[in-house]
Amino acid sequence: MRIAMIGTGYVGLVSGACFSEFGIDVVCVDKIDEKIDALNNGEIPIYEPGLDDLVAKNVDAGRLSFTKNLAEAVENADAVFIAVGTPSRRGDGHADLTYVYDAAREVAQSMVGYTVIVTKSTVPVGTGDKVEDIIQQASPAGDFDVVSNPEFLREGSAISDFMRPDRVVIGAASDRAQDVMRNIYRPLFLIETPILFTARRTAELIKYAANTFLATKITFINEMADLCESVGADVQDVSKGIGLDGRIGAKFLHAGPGYGGSCFPKDTLALVKTAQDAGAPIRIVETVVDVNEKRKFALADKIADATGGDLSGKTVAMLGLTFKPNTDDMRDSPSLAIVPALVAQGADVRAFDPQGMEEAKKIITGIKWCGNAYEAIDGSDVLAIVTEWNEFRALDLQRIKDLMNDAVMVDLRNIYNPDEMVAAGFDYHSIGRPSALRT
Repeated sequence: MRIAMIGTGYVGLVSGACFSEFGIDVVCVDKIDEKIDALNNGEIPIYEPGLDDLVAKNVDAGRLSFTKNLAEAVENADAVFIAVGTPSRRGDGHADLTYVYDAAREVAQSMVGYTVIVTKSTVPVGTGDKVEDIIQQASPAGDFDVVSNPEFLREGSAISDFMRPDRVVIGAASDRAQDVMRNIYRPLFLIETPILFTARRTAELIKYAANTFLATKITFINEMADLCESVGADVQDVSKGIGLDGRIGAKFLHAGPGYGGSCFPKDTLALVKTAQDAGAPIRIVETVVDVNEKRKFALADKIADATGGDLSGKTVAMLGLTFKPNTDDMRDSPSLAIVPALVAQGADVRAFDPQGMEEAKKIITGIKWCGNAYEAIDGSDVLAIVTEWNEFRALDLQRIKDLMNDAVMVDLRNIYNPDEMVAAGFDYHSIGRPSALRT
């Protein structure tokens, strides 16, 4: 079995490496010379735990390779996975499918014999139909099927998600295409992973429905956190109380600064636009998008309020910039809204992130970059924890107090115990927990 993976971004690189671990010959293709050159030199362009070792292992075994030659990779492939980016289209929020369609045209010109073209990118309902039309027009005599196989990888745990997924969704019409996909995913059949075969359009919608449902859970518990602060309840107990209900579940019920990353922001917006165009607007998701965007700016005000409401001349130590831990991904991170809002209010921001600094420097300006957490904290008036990296979970509280001008902490991830923080002498502010616990 031979696979060509078009695109060496997060999805393409992780998927390609994991398929090669299954024993499949995988060639990953990208047009960016620097990226392919780096990969061929053993340099991984993204931070994902365990990915560097997995890539190196399978390159050494001869099962994984990288090239700029799409035609050569495709003509020898039994299946071609399109895993290129689908960012939000500027101006209207729809998914930009330019890269998907361009890849389809190039694949059509290079495929030899029966080929299964698999859309791995996150795409709106009906994209597979358009891809099929493009390939049919470019290669009228071509023997192929177009399949939808959405990914459900979480940044920071993508390899385990791929190797032991909750499910695999495959939208394929023909028996021949289904057989190819069964062969590709045979190792997961052997461990009894649920494999759901559906119509292609259904598979495309499942991806968006899953992501928007999770985004809705996050937004729901964040709004409950705001209510908890107003009425003196504890959102963590509320989360536990409702999460123990098997119909609800505990995951994605952690109050914080809102969702970000490469998927939820663009996927919720794309589904809203798709639904509106179809004449079936999804009011819940429309509200989720609006509430989540406003929340990020509101939390900058929360940090200001912790220092008396005026940040002019104050120093804010910010720990964490990425949208979640165990990634260097800055896309739609809450910090991208919070930092500029703090600077606009006159704050001197000192920031540190274990993995996201280089990416953050490309986007954020006007702040001081620090080499570790304590350097950022030194001389600060307020400490804000924005991303829950493990190394921020057990900071030396006495050392922090000695370094700070005022012992004020705004914990936007609720990683510390309010009683312990008050006992340690901190003016401690968290999300959705009783204000009575503050000094």
